[in-house]
Amino acid sequence: MRSKSKLYITLALPVQILCIKILSLFPSFIEQFYSNGLYVYIANAFRYALGWIPFSFGDMMYTVLIILLIRFLIQKVLKRDIAWKEVLLDIGATLSIVYACFHILWGINYYRLPLHEILAIDDQYTQAELEQVCKQLIEQANTLHEQLESNDTLAIRMPYTKVEIYNRIPDAYEQVQSIVPSLNYTPKSIKNSILSLPLTYMGFSGYINPITLEAQVNALIPDYKSPTTSCHEAAHQIGFAKENEANFIAALTTMHYEDPYFRYSGTTFALKFCINDLYRRDEQKAICMIEQQLRPGIRKNYREVNEFWTSYENPLEPIFKSTYDSYLKANNQPKGIDTYSYVVALLVNYYK
Repeated sequence: MRSKSKLYITLALPVQILCIKILSLFPSFIEQFYSNGLYVYIANAFRYALGWIPFSFGDMMYTVLIILLIRFLIQKVLKRDIAWKEVLLDIGATLSIVYACFHILWGINYYRLPLHEILAIDDQYTQAELEQVCKQLIEQANTLHEQLESNDTLAIRMPYTKVEIYNRIPDAYEQVQSIVPSLNYTPKSIKNSILSLPLTYMGFSGYINPITLEAQVNALIPDYKSPTTSCHEAAHQIGFAKENEANFIAALTTMHYEDPYFRYSGTTFALKFCINDLYRRDEQKAICMIEQQLRPGIRKNYREVNEFWTSYENPLEPIFKSTYDSYLKANNQPKGIDTYSYVVALLVNYYK
């Protein structure tokens, strides 16, 4: 690419940023013409094109890009006489292209209407309402645990492989369409991430590749978490970019699926958000609910997940989490990773 072309592409970056800022002021327009219009065709095309490939094409792409980045650093940056003009144009043009691809292919979904407006429910709740939902979820979780395991002290073991779980995700979304008709997920494109070990050390259960629109699930996470993680990433694929909204959709989808193991995964997932929120408001009441009302086997499932992540803790994890928190805040999620309250607001008002 010639220097003049690189310059024009680089200068297009601030123009793109301005255009996105202006576009973000019109969420109804984005909802109608992008999220429920152009993006539907983009997402379906990518899932049809890449969903059948048994490995993660996006992970392979990232690996190649990392190799190219190292090559770029060696050839153009880590040398005695650096051609700064050329280097800056290369960086600027690359950032401009990536920014354009990110937003056109997926990222504009960050600025669509909030999910509570789409569902026509409230986004506020009282502590009394929260406590009531916690009790309902505890009762549902206990019933499901008893159905799956007669011994109340044993954790639930998922009888499916991760691939079998992925194959059930379209059916789970199909069944929830009676509640939210816009949650159409076919075909699927959910895969084990080739980079599962690095993802684990970074503290992530999965991610969506915003360029290939593949859902990547960390293959190392406990199996009982796979249904909600898979449905979370699928929610991203169908256009719900915000983490808190994808979490709610993951809970909704798994809790309404006919399979009791999926319902158990989803119910305990939703309960954890609600009980954590109650803990921040009334620590003693939350502890009493957990210790006096929740079956020990469910608490054991929670402990297993905590122990899994603790075993991979490392000094770099907070850096990755901080970087991701900044990324979320830059993409219309002002609370970053700490998005519990909105997830709980959706859950509480859905139950109401």
